[in-house]
Amino acid sequence: MEEQELESGKIRKFIYVNRKAPHGTIYAHEALEVVLIAAAFEQDVSLAFIDDGVYQLKKGQNTDGIATKNFSKTFGALDMYDVEKLYVEKESLDARGLSEEDLSVDVEILPALDLKKLFNESEVFFNF
Repeated sequence: MEEQELESGKIRKFIYVNRKAPHGTIYAHEALEVVLIAAAFEQDVSLAFIDDGVYQLKKGQNTDGIATKNFSKTFGALDMYDVEKLYVEKESLDARGLSEEDLSVDVEILPALDLKKLFNESEVFFNF
């Protein structure tokens, strides 16, 4: 019984991979909500942004003309939830003409191979 209790309270390494643009689908917003839930349960949470997901972190987003909520400022509050591991794939930034200065939060920029290693080290993988 004691061993079972310890296992159920185990902190797991979660990684959330954001691949979609911030608006036009629910993926980006839903991913952020799921991340906050996992963080509330004190799990080891990391976020990775690849492909068009890098646009989720772009500075100066304005959603006035598309009738959707601008949730981009929530990324700046993640550290209050102890979510401090944010990674961006270098190749995705380069392909979109973006640099670290274009992003609204501090991130670690990693080449695709290093990001794959991080994925493999994670126990729970969510792909949005």
